[in-house]
Amino acid sequence: MADSPENTCRLARAYTSLCDVARQTIRPRTLALSTYPTLPETSLERRDRSISAAAESKSDTFLYLAYGSNLCNETFRGKRGIKPLSQINVQIPELRLTFDLPGIAYSEPCFANTDRRDPEKDIPSLSEKEGPNDYHKNRWHKGLIGVVYEVTATDYAHIIATEGGGASYQDILIDCYPFENSDPARPVPVYPTTKPFKAHTLFAPAVPPGSQPPREGGRIQRPDTSYAQASARYLKLITDGAAECRLPYEYQDYLNNLRPYTITSNKQQMGQFIFLTLWLPFILLIFSLNGKFADEHGRTPPWLRILSESIFRACWRTYDGFFKPTFGDGERTVPAEDQDGREEQTPIQDLPRHLESRTSLHEKHSPVVYS
Repeated sequence: MADSPENTCRLARAYTSLCDVARQTIRPRTLALSTYPTLPETSLERRDRSISAAAESKSDTFLYLAYGSNLCNETFRGKRGIKPLSQINVQIPELRLTFDLPGIAYSEPCFANTDRRDPEKDIPSLSEKEGPNDYHKNRWHKGLIGVVYEVTATDYAHIIATEGGGASYQDILIDCYPFENSDPARPVPVYPTTKPFKAHTLFAPAVPPGSQPPREGGRIQRPDTSYAQASARYLKLITDGAAECRLPYEYQDYLNNLRPYTITSNKQQMGQFIFLTLWLPFILLIFSLNGKFADEHGRTPPWLRILSESIFRACWRTYDGFFKPTFGDGERTVPAEDQDGREEQTPIQDLPRHLESRTSLHEKHSPVVYS
């Protein structure tokens, strides 16, 4: 007799729980080193204040949820100069991590983003398999994991300005659940039970086919939003940040197993050189103008957002119409070809993950042990 949907869900969740127990048993307790000072945990009083709209409006700080490259101290506190006052690791069941925000072909094909998630439907399948061209992006089924930083109003405006000045993202409030225990070796719950609080995050949902993009926080998107792979450089910022913030090890394992975009042919290398030579000056100009014309809230004027969108649309049109047919794929890793034009037998999963060797977390973490 076939199993009912309820029994299938129970089996899937039981399987997930067994995997959690196994991870907790074999995972050594290590701590990643950071050159930046450790921040205090965001106070319960500040978190409680975020729940009340009236109390939050009187606050002189913002709670900001980071989940991508802003996890990394080198990016967030270094290059962007943000000076957070406190931080806390959280789980967000109603969002999931995606990599569907278009970047620059052949160099940074896509960037991290989020999408809405239904916790009741997002459960692992007992027979879950991915094709040879996938990059493990759908292997996580416990919602978004990230860090909430407490920042000043000035720093929050700077965050918005460095993320495009409102050209792609919407500023939304989302429920964040702190972890019951700060030990990263503990498994992530399927359904968190701690008391949630509110935090701001930058949200750029994909527009369904046939729908109109939003007036504010619109974005360009590729025909297949799940096609592109992020660069090894970008993924390393996220994995380094996850280690520095001591996010749960099982989530770090998921991040470390995402496959990056890798150039595998001389034609692609030539295409990358020509493409960046043509478009990089325009993109750098946009970044420069964003910094110059952003207002006190970090938002850029409408004319600059239109200009930015027009440049990036033109950039991707030239890629689709000329560069991809001529030089090869600039969004997703494809098997290399030998001198005779025949596909090599090296499987795509054996391509390098980072410049360093791909190892499990218990082999690559700093040997510093905490009690």
